[in-house]
Amino acid sequence: MSARDGDPQEPQYPQEPHQPEEAPDTPEDGEGGAEATGKGSPRRRRRARITLAVASILVLTMVAVLAVPATRDGLVGLWCDVTGGACPGEPLPPITEDEEEDWRVRMEPEEAALWGNYVALGDSYSSGDGAGEYEEGTAEPGECWRSEHAYPKVIEREFSFEGDLGFYACSSHKGSDMLSQIGTPESQIERVTEHTSLVTVGIGGNDLGFIPVLRTCIVRMPLLERTGCTDQEDEITEKMESFDETLTEVLTEIRDRAPDARVLVLGYPRLFPEEPPGMYYTLSVSDQLWLNSVAERFNDRIRDTVYRVDGDVYGSRQVGSAEFVNVFTALKGYEVSEDDSWLNGIVLGQVGEGLRVDRASFHPTAQGQRSIAERVRLQVEEGPERVLYTSRETLEGADSEVLSSELGGPLDPANGEPEEDTEATEGAADADS
Repeated sequence: MSARDGDPQEPQYPQEPHQPEEAPDTPEDGEGGAEATGKGSPRRRRRARITLAVASILVLTMVAVLAVPATRDGLVGLWCDVTGGACPGEPLPPITEDEEEDWRVRMEPEEAALWGNYVALGDSYSSGDGAGEYEEGTAEPGECWRSEHAYPKVIEREFSFEGDLGFYACSSHKGSDMLSQIGTPESQIERVTEHTSLVTVGIGGNDLGFIPVLRTCIVRMPLLERTGCTDQEDEITEKMESFDETLTEVLTEIRDRAPDARVLVLGYPRLFPEEPPGMYYTLSVSDQLWLNSVAERFNDRIRDTVYRVDGDVYGSRQVGSAEFVNVFTALKGYEVSEDDSWLNGIVLGQVGEGLRVDRASFHPTAQGQRSIAERVRLQVEEGPERVLYTSRETLEGADSEVLSSELGGPLDPANGEPEEDTEATEGAADADS
C-alpha cells in the first residue's frame, strides 16, 4: 500500500534522495541542481532556511543601526517602538526561577497590592475637588477638599485591603510641597510607612501651573488676542523638565518608606475633545488642541520618569514597583465642552464680574472620578509588565495590629506621642526628682 493510501509504515521522505538511473547533463549541487530546484534532502532544505533566516536578521540589524543613533538608548527605543510594550529607561535583566531568593516572595498583582495599608497622595485631581460630598473640615478655602467620590475612596470600596485607606491627597499641593514638608505633620510622604502595600499618587499639575495657564488662556485682555495660550509654551516646557527631577525625588522618598509597596503614579485626563467642535468660551479650537497637547506631553514625561525608577527597582532585584496609570482618555466623550460632561466647566462670576476660573473648574465630577478609578482598578488587577516581589519579612510582620498602628505615619497628630518617648520622658523626670 502506498503512503497515499495511508500506510503508516511508509516514511514521508526517503532516506536518500532518489537518483535516476541516468542523469545526463544534471548540474552539480550548488550549481542549480537538486537544492536549487527545491528537490534536495530535508537536511539541505533546513540548511537553506537557516541561512536565509541568518541573512534576514543581519539585514534587519543593519537597518536598525542605520535608522537610529548608534547608541544603547537608540536601540532600546527601537525595541520599545516595535514591541509596543512598557519601556523602562534601561533594559531590564531577566529574572529566572533559579534567581528567586528566599527573602523575596513572588506575588500576583492584586495580592501584591492588598496585603497592607493603602495610602493615597496627590493634588486636587486625587483629593476629588469638584466631585462633591467632602469630608468634614476639608471643604473650606485653603483646605484639601477630599471627596467621598474621589478615586481613592472608590478603590477602597472595590478591594478588600488587609489594612485601611489613608487618604491624604490635598487640593493645591505640588510635588515640591511634598518634598519641602518632609519631617513635618503636614507632610503627605510621611504618611507612607513600612507596611503600606499600595500607594497612589497624582501630582505635578500645580508644579506646571496648569490652572493659571488656563486662566491666562481664558481671561485674557483683549479677549480676541490669539496667542495668549501658546505664548506660554517655553515657560511650560521649562517647568516640565524641572518636574522630572521633582517626581524622581518624590518616588524615591516614598520607596524609602515603603520599599515593598506598589506605587501607582497617575497622569492627567484630557480636558477637551480630541476634535473640538468649536469655541469654548474664549478658547478657540487651536487653543483647546494646544492645551490637550500640553497634558499629553506632560503625561509622557511622567510616564518616562516612572519607567526609569521602576527600571532601577527591577534591575537591581528590589521588591515593590513604580507603575504609571494612563488616564489621558479616561473622560473620552465627556470632556468639558460636551453636554454630559464629566468635568466641571468654567465657574461664572456675578453679573459684571465676567469670567472667573474657580479652583474646581476643569476638575472631574463624581462620574469623572469613577472613570479614573476604573483605570486604577485595572492597573491593580493586571499589574506592570513584569513579575512582582515582596519581602517575606515584611509580609510576616503585617498583622492587623501593626497595620492599624502605622496608619497615618509617625508624625500624624492623631497618633499622639509615641509610647516609648513618653516612658523615656517620665524616666528622666523621675531621675531628676
